[in-house]
Amino acid sequence: MGVELKKTLRDSAAMRWTALLLLALAMFCSYIFMDILSPIKDLMQSTRGWDSTAFGTMQGSETFLNVFVFFLIFAGIILDKMGVRFTALLSGVVMLVGAAINWYAVTEGFIGTTLETWFNNNLNYIPGFDELGISPFYRGMPASAKFSAVGFMIFGCGVEMAGITVSRGIVKWFKGREMALAMGSEMALARLGVATCMIFSPMFAKMGDKIDVSRSVAFGVVLLMIALIMFIVYFFMDKKLDAQTGEAEEKDDPFKISDIGAILKSSGFWIVALLCVLYYSAIFPFQKYAVNMLQCNLDFAQVPADSFWAKNTVTIVQYVIMLVVAIAAFMSNFSKNKAKKYSLLTLAVLALVVFCYMGYKRGSAETIFAVFPLLAVGITPILGSYVDHKGKAASMLVLGSLLLIACHLTFAFILPMFKGSAIGGVVIAYITILVLGASFSLVPASLWPSVPKLVDSKIIGSAYALIFWIQNIGLWLFPMLIGKVLDKTNPGVTDPTEFNYTAPLVMLACLGVAALLLGFVLKRIDKKHGYGLELPNIKKES
Repeated sequence: MGVELKKTLRDSAAMRWTALLLLALAMFCSYIFMDILSPIKDLMQSTRGWDSTAFGTMQGSETFLNVFVFFLIFAGIILDKMGVRFTALLSGVVMLVGAAINWYAVTEGFIGTTLETWFNNNLNYIPGFDELGISPFYRGMPASAKFSAVGFMIFGCGVEMAGITVSRGIVKWFKGREMALAMGSEMALARLGVATCMIFSPMFAKMGDKIDVSRSVAFGVVLLMIALIMFIVYFFMDKKLDAQTGEAEEKDDPFKISDIGAILKSSGFWIVALLCVLYYSAIFPFQKYAVNMLQCNLDFAQVPADSFWAKNTVTIVQYVIMLVVAIAAFMSNFSKNKAKKYSLLTLAVLALVVFCYMGYKRGSAETIFAVFPLLAVGITPILGSYVDHKGKAASMLVLGSLLLIACHLTFAFILPMFKGSAIGGVVIAYITILVLGASFSLVPASLWPSVPKLVDSKIIGSAYALIFWIQNIGLWLFPMLIGKVLDKTNPGVTDPTEFNYTAPLVMLACLGVAALLLGFVLKRIDKKHGYGLELPNIKKES
């Protein structure tokens, strides 16, 4: 009892949330790099010759090593044996190395090199993988896309390792406290990376007189250097916490295969893992094509080059306004004073309207899709706090699935009806994107905090790793599937703004239907086995 009464860094709210901020900022930077090419898919086709199949295959490669070389399982073992600190630093270094390769692959310096020749002549057939239909390369795939895929695979190992490490770190600092709020807040900040990427990636690519896609990737590489610094600072904070609590960073119990067996026997674990793969497969792969989908379904008036709306200054102003939306909406959750709370909410709404207006005036799909995480940033803390104090995590997943289905079907069938109506199409796009982001915020607030209720705390790293591994199967498969379906259903289409996206969007809506059914199954299993998924995370003192 004496140890529990001792004041530690974890007992200080300021220190707890500082640790969370460091982890969240690192993930923010990694999220930016994850989607750095998504808003410039059209430029990758026009400047590097990547069709939808090449683009999708390269984007899916991010999770290839995690899935088929079982790297994520090893990452979980490393995390359980070596602890949060070591694994965080390792993930930061791996992400940076992969990103640097990815950057070189899309530079003009790569064109005409012996390395390009080698990639053109090799990796066209990989025994075993080709027969199974899971090869990350194919004959005719541009050399730059192949080499970029190699870098993205390495980055993918680092980013997914970072994901399970951050989840484990939050559990370490927040267990028995505001854990759902912490996880939701971390994901809210990390998701701002999506908006940052959508706004700045095209700006860097189009900067100056010549389009250069490698500038966008270089921006992402610099941010990953910052992410590594965040992990280094966290390393020292976490070390001090262990010194205070006397907890050993390394695990006393050696990893055993039976640990994985124990996890896999839980029906609740399987439902949560499958829900996760369905949810994330309907969102992350979609993000990689969302900008191009909007380019194909909305009519944008050409903005004159000398117009105010075409200048890079507008990009900076719009980003600052986006930060105002995010910060005001996020902080309103923590204000006890009603007048202050509603003032912040009013500011967030007004800034959001200005942000949307600027996106419309700029006439660019990427700045329209940038609203994706903004509603999520505002409501994720509310949802997290609700799960902490009231419970109902499984019910939230059902609601999230319904919203997911509605959004993808709206993009598939309603948005194309407004092509030609500039304002109508943009308004529908904005509303649907905001709701989709909100539905996605239900996952970190309700799904991730449920995992500690399903498995023993000493093997929680392995449990998160297994969930991420199962999730990564979907994140590998669906970017590739969307690209192939897009090329197959649009034969002869060479203009990247003329694709018909109906078939891929219906496919994603079907994932939402499957997630909805699983949500109901999870509620039934929870009731039967008493996992407590519908119960609050914070136990009231009796």
